[in-house]
Amino acid sequence: MTNSAVSPVLVGALLVMGAATFLIGVLPTYDQVGVLAPILLVAIRIIQGLAFGAEWGGAIMMTFEHAPWRQRGRYTGIPQAGVPLGLLLANLVFLATTGWNNEWSWRVPFLASSILIIAGIIIRLKVSESPEFEETKAKGELVKNPLLTVIKDDWRNILRVIGLRLAESGGFYVIVTYLLSYITTNKIVDRQIGLTGLVLAAALGVVTTILWGGLTDKIGRRKLYIIGSAGIILFGFPMFLLVNTGAPFLIVLVYIIGLPILHDMLAGSQGGWFSELFHANTRTSGASIGYQFSAAISGFIPLIAAATAAAWGWSGVSIVYVACGAIGLIAALLTRETWGVREKSEVNELISAGK
Repeated sequence: MTNSAVSPVLVGALLVMGAATFLIGVLPTYDQVGVLAPILLVAIRIIQGLAFGAEWGGAIMMTFEHAPWRQRGRYTGIPQAGVPLGLLLANLVFLATTGWNNEWSWRVPFLASSILIIAGIIIRLKVSESPEFEETKAKGELVKNPLLTVIKDDWRNILRVIGLRLAESGGFYVIVTYLLSYITTNKIVDRQIGLTGLVLAAALGVVTTILWGGLTDKIGRRKLYIIGSAGIILFGFPMFLLVNTGAPFLIVLVYIIGLPILHDMLAGSQGGWFSELFHANTRTSGASIGYQFSAAISGFIPLIAAATAAAWGWSGVSIVYVACGAIGLIAALLTRETWGVREKSEVNELISAGK
């Protein structure tokens, strides 16, 4: 068993997430229980969101603090790669069950997720507390209420994280949620083309997210985030122009540019940058609050996209996408670099001193 103080939280979050996901697979339909069906679904989704908050923060911080100093960007890119990996597995299952003419075509993916719970628990129970946490504990620098402390003392960084992540999560929802619906509703191409692009992009994203994280170890976190946010701004209108051609190759290309290149450039940068913005004794709380609060806001992006599309067509959705990138760019310009020349020099001195 581990002596970790964080692992019980991680295991608990994993169990809650797994149980909630499984329950979606056995939910009664509207025909069976009426309005209770959507109420139950919303309740379970809220539980999933709460579980994910604890899951993400703990997993990223444990990875960050266990990783070698010079490779923290690359290592924190690994848990971030869970997003495209989950997207890939989910869509592969949906593709495999497309021909099923019954409700099992959507239930099976949720039920199958229970298999991952066992593997996750085994891994989590073998993870010990990080040396950095133990050092902070030994110095007596732990705080009794890190949540209130970080809100009081470091609220500016929380706001920066919210802004930074809006570019990534908002852009993600436009491409993953809205774009496929746009392609299908307007009968631009067969739905399978969109799903193929999504699956291919997700498969590439498992690798590129880690590579982008590794690149931040070389050039810094802030610089890559600025490039990615600017890329989202520039891609907003060309994205729909390419899709509207109806050419399958160009539609698949849109998914590749939008996800493994632009989205994952930001996602791969976040683990290292968000962690380094906060002190060790409030790191998990600070990064998690900003990350999840942004996720809550971004959850409305598909609705906003649909509303703007009704008013202005696809150009309205492009404006939403560009706005997300602009928010991320402004936040990046207002956020300090945490892995620049000075920080690398300090780490090199510590390593040379054997600390």
